[in-house]
Amino acid sequence: MPRLIYIFVLIIGLSLRAYGQDIDLQKAGLLSQTRPDSALLLLRKLYIKAQEKANKPLEGQCLQQMGTICYNQGHYSQALDFYLHADKVFTQAGKPLFVAANMGNIGILYYYNKQLDRARSFYNKALSIYRQYHDVKGEAKISGNIGHLYEKQHRYDSAFYYQRKALEGYQRANYKQGAAKIYENLGSIYEDLARYDSAYVNFNRSLQLYREQNDQTGSIEVINNLGDILRKTGKYKESIVQSRRALQLATSLGNVYQQASSAKDLGKAFELMGQMDSAYHYAELSRKYSLDVYSKDGVKQTAFLQVLYDFNKKSDEIDRLNNIRKVNRITAIAVAIVAVLVVILLMVLFSRQRLKLRDQQTIARQNAAEHEVIRLELKNQHLEEAALKQQLELRSKELSNHTLSLIKNNQFLEQLRASLQAMVKDERRDQKKQMQQLITQINENFSHEQHWHEFTLAFEQVHQQFFESLRNRGLELTPADMRLIALIKMNLESADIATLLGISTDSLRVSRYRLRKKLNISQGDNLSLFVQTL
Repeated sequence: MPRLIYIFVLIIGLSLRAYGQDIDLQKAGLLSQTRPDSALLLLRKLYIKAQEKANKPLEGQCLQQMGTICYNQGHYSQALDFYLHADKVFTQAGKPLFVAANMGNIGILYYYNKQLDRARSFYNKALSIYRQYHDVKGEAKISGNIGHLYEKQHRYDSAFYYQRKALEGYQRANYKQGAAKIYENLGSIYEDLARYDSAYVNFNRSLQLYREQNDQTGSIEVINNLGDILRKTGKYKESIVQSRRALQLATSLGNVYQQASSAKDLGKAFELMGQMDSAYHYAELSRKYSLDVYSKDGVKQTAFLQVLYDFNKKSDEIDRLNNIRKVNRITAIAVAIVAVLVVILLMVLFSRQRLKLRDQQTIARQNAAEHEVIRLELKNQHLEEAALKQQLELRSKELSNHTLSLIKNNQFLEQLRASLQAMVKDERRDQKKQMQQLITQINENFSHEQHWHEFTLAFEQVHQQFFESLRNRGLELTPADMRLIALIKMNLESADIATLLGISTDSLRVSRYRLRKKLNISQGDNLSLFVQTL
């Protein structure tokens, strides 16, 4: 609950502050009509506060009103500076409608300086913004200004078009003050065209709306215009009535300028009626009021120029101090940035050094780990080589044992065969047949493939890929040739080879000769040495 009260009080405070700022702006606007110097001082104070609080919209509004005051006092160059500065501030604040209103003021300034093309350019920009944001009242105001522009160029059709468009917009927005001004503008156009009836109707409508809004200053101008129309149409008495009403209203308001204008119109009416005494009286009264206007304007201009001079002088001083402050701020920021960069650089260097040490330690650990892995791999390799060597030796022993077994078996079979053959020669015929069968079985046993298959497996375990290498040479070798080469590779004696093959040493010599031819071994080269190199 206290938090809600705090928020409520804060909202009220902000609303009152904003309301107070609006009151100050309105007060400055009213004061600018009679005391432009005081209005400028008040706006200057508001402008400084707005700068201190970074209130960009209020800052821009102060600049805009100061521009309008300078414009009304005839200081167009200073007014343009204020307007352009306000445009920049409004743009930074993101206030497009404020930008449009300010552009409208710049257009009016160029219009009264007879730079009509530049005026129309700013009017078009303002009109585009108002249309984009559907601001009917703003669009109507700019349309009225464009109508004035065409009236100045005597392009009355275009002037009527834009004034009526402005009137339609004000009526849609129910803005009677603006509609009254447009009726007054239309009356002026009709008056220029000498269409006095239409002019009178429009001035009369304008007067009604001004009275509804209790706008007495606007009413004075329109009443004077009505007097002009009546005088131009020969209705002098009615003209005098209207001009006297304008004079009385201007006197009650203390508007000396309108007093001079009304007295001048009365002098013209009496002159046309031939009442020269009255004409002279009001002409002199007009001259007196005009002198008062010039006198008061002179005093106001002097005071205003002094305020403007002080304002510019103080503004220059403020700008100088702001520049010094900005330079000091930039210097402080630069020093801070340099300090931060130095700290960051030191941190980076320290961090890089730490990373470098960490990387070196990591690399050292990796190298140690790699050395250890290599050492273990070498150890495993040595162990594997030892195991392979041991396994090879074992297989070589097995092959030798197997070969010896074959040799002994074949030798036994050879002896048995020889004995049986001798018995065959001596024994009787019936026994011969049985013995011959035994010899045949022994012969078959000599060339039993199962023994050679087992021998080949044992041989290839010791001499890996030996037979495959021989086949890849493209030689036309028979299984008997392959067996002979394997036995030669084992470095066996010729007698043992003959026994294993179950042939005589003479047959072995023939087989070796044939093998030499197949292997393309030159005459004089040793077959055993050649086979050992395979």
